[in-house]
Amino acid sequence: MLTIGKYTFQSRLFLGTGKFSSLDVQREAVEASGAEVLTFAVRRLNISDPNQPNFLEKLDLSRYTLLPNTAGATTVEEAIRIARLARASKLCDMIKVEIIADPKTLLPDPAATLEATKILVEEGFTVLPYTNDDPVTAKKLEEAGAHAIMPGGSPIGTGLGLLNPYNLRWIIEQSQVPVIVDAGIGSPADVVQAMELGADGVLLNTAVAGADDPVKMARAMRLAVEAGRLGFEAGRIPKKRYASASSPMEGLVTT
Repeated sequence: MLTIGKYTFQSRLFLGTGKFSSLDVQREAVEASGAEVLTFAVRRLNISDPNQPNFLEKLDLSRYTLLPNTAGATTVEEAIRIARLARASKLCDMIKVEIIADPKTLLPDPAATLEATKILVEEGFTVLPYTNDDPVTAKKLEEAGAHAIMPGGSPIGTGLGLLNPYNLRWIIEQSQVPVIVDAGIGSPADVVQAMELGADGVLLNTAVAGADDPVKMARAMRLAVEAGRLGFEAGRIPKKRYASASSPMEGLVTT
């Protein structure tokens, strides 16, 4: 069971809704993923006129918790405005704060993200900030009241996996709120690695939507989340420098 603020979820896989080749493929992939939380850029929705076609229309939204995000924001003011717009439209009071500092790398702006998080927490939002893999920034976000921390595995959409698992483990170990690894996931192996580190969940989009078979990949990611989490909870054996016989040596018959 994953708890974020007042919300609880069975699934630890958060799925983005963009980049799918069609709305039918999107719907099938969402179903196969088992995700309960779907994220989307508020700027992609025509919130002012709910009767207009939108990219969520094929989904039974009563089955999911929506996680609007502030993608496209480059300043604190933009992120705050987008978050307020999302809440005013009654989509959800959870918000993923995403403030990009550099258009080439799409890396987040830690200072702006921290400031926006403070403001939105004070306004009563359930705040999930997307940040880099810096443990110091992650701790400051938690102290600012963030309900979960979302460090990137690698730059958005790259599929490079976890570039700095050491830092991610540090963030996870020090955090008193859930840690959801966000961005850079490319394969089920990346998901398993994140979950084995102890992450509480992963958020991904491109790895599924851009796969040759998005529906099959969505299922693979679902299984990877479950396998990685079970592996973390079970506790792996320590790595050793030298071989160790599988069978006990005691009691062997000798000649």
